[in-house]
Amino acid sequence: MTKATESTETTLNGINASPGICIGKAYLVDPESVSVVKKYTIEPKLVKKEIRRFKTAVTSARKELKAIIAKIPEELRDQTYILEAHLLLHKDKMLYEKSIRLIDEERINAEWALKTSIGSVKERFDRIPDPYLKSRAADIEHVSERIMRQLTGATDVDLTVIDKRVILVAHNLSPAETSQIQVNRVMGFVTDRGGKASHTSIIARTLEIPAVLGLGNATTMIQNDDLIIVDGSEGIVIVNPDEKTLIRYEELNRRYESYKADILRISEAPAVSTDGRHFKIMGNIELPEEVVGVRDHGGDGIGLFRTEFLYLSRNNFPEETELFNQYREIVELMAPGPVTIRTLDINGDKEISSLPALQEANPALGLRAIRFCLKKPKIFKTQIRAILRAAAFGNVRLLLPMISGCEEIQQSKRIIEQAAASLEKDGLPHKADIEIGAMIEIPSAAIMADELAKIVDFLSIGTNDLVQYALAIDRGNRFVAYLYNPLHPAVIRMIAQTVDGAKKNGKKIFMCGEMAADPINIPFLMALGIDELSMSPQSIPEVKNLIRKIDSREAEKLLPGILSATSASEIQNLIIERYGDILKESLSD
Repeated sequence: MTKATESTETTLNGINASPGICIGKAYLVDPESVSVVKKYTIEPKLVKKEIRRFKTAVTSARKELKAIIAKIPEELRDQTYILEAHLLLHKDKMLYEKSIRLIDEERINAEWALKTSIGSVKERFDRIPDPYLKSRAADIEHVSERIMRQLTGATDVDLTVIDKRVILVAHNLSPAETSQIQVNRVMGFVTDRGGKASHTSIIARTLEIPAVLGLGNATTMIQNDDLIIVDGSEGIVIVNPDEKTLIRYEELNRRYESYKADILRISEAPAVSTDGRHFKIMGNIELPEEVVGVRDHGGDGIGLFRTEFLYLSRNNFPEETELFNQYREIVELMAPGPVTIRTLDINGDKEISSLPALQEANPALGLRAIRFCLKKPKIFKTQIRAILRAAAFGNVRLLLPMISGCEEIQQSKRIIEQAAASLEKDGLPHKADIEIGAMIEIPSAAIMADELAKIVDFLSIGTNDLVQYALAIDRGNRFVAYLYNPLHPAVIRMIAQTVDGAKKNGKKIFMCGEMAADPINIPFLMALGIDELSMSPQSIPEVKNLIRKIDSREAEKLLPGILSATSASEIQNLIIERYGDILKESLSD
């Protein structure tokens, strides 16, 4: 057993970026600071020289990054796309071209020009409420820091020199730095900055090491060689734990590792309830490379592929060929499993740099998703053509987001038909007769589910937005976030009504929101007869394991009580009373 120090135990709270528990000595990563940059004026005759200095720094930074990519360990090969994207960002218009223009027009030094360029980029991203999209600003920041180090002569972080088992503690870790982690030496890491959707977080989950990000003060509260506990499942870091805490977490860690190994070992087995009903368990992905995680965790397919990543942080819309190549890669990797491609959901809370920012008082309820696509049919048609072309290489389903009524589906289907006709005319291989579904995330769509089901092939319930809109709650607002509850009776009844509308018309019904990944909801969702549940890849083994322990016909007996309940706590108690023993293992992790 690890010995506790005599220091006072301190608990820090952050973001649960990667699940698991680790206990060990802290290793502070302290890169030489480049935050203090001074501005000075360049003489006119030296401007061209200053521009060359900036270009040389960019070239050197790219070479440095290429060298890191070449040394990436095998277990992270699937994540090289992150650093390859950073290589492209070195020549990004907002970063590279703007910096050169500032040096030339304002006759300022390269460091200040770069800092100014980054400031304007961050300002744009700060207006985006969506945490995944906001975190993409960090990629540009990491690239700029690498260039800045070349300009100032500051040294970079080298994690390959670590020669003992440690837990990294850093202000921030870039994907390049994280990719140097050797799992036999780094047990986990914590950072002051970063979020759950950051690429650093993705790498931590790929390596399956615990990580807590966004602590704010980790580097000031933790010293080198402090004994710390990292609970990546709860987002907790305990500094200098006492003996009692150590014993408790060592036992929790043992149980967690045993449980994870057990369910992962059988994750490839189908999710069949004790009464013989087969449920499909799918993965939600944002990036093509996450397909590997879905397959490794036993996913039956992709239940939700969010396609926005190719449209963001760029000054132009992607061409059809670029979209097609990305979609085809995912479809072929997942074959013969289905890939559900959600069409573009930008603007509103997802801003795109190639469009002028809309001045909307309430963007979440504004011109976004299907509304945006129907207003911009050329952009929409380009994406549809790419999807239909990719469908020729595997099993593709098309999902329309933020549907509020039948008219939007009818308009969308006309554009889909036009796209198919144009592909036929161009002689390009494609599949026109793919399944088309509507995403149910607006109360009006849930109420009209029976009518929507008549004109689509499937319905997919997006609980993240459905709960928000049904309860008039911004779950990102700390003052009202506590009211966000998928088990609220109004939400439960909307979900039941949607399922009923689909089944009455003989159509398939799916769920792709976070509700599908929470163990306590599984008995209810099984009782309703939802055909597919889609979630983050890491949640798949646990949900499949739980389904194998439940009789769906027995679960149906709970429905009258659940649907007549008047509070979320009443519904939760009904489920726990019947399935408490089965859920206990999942709920305690």
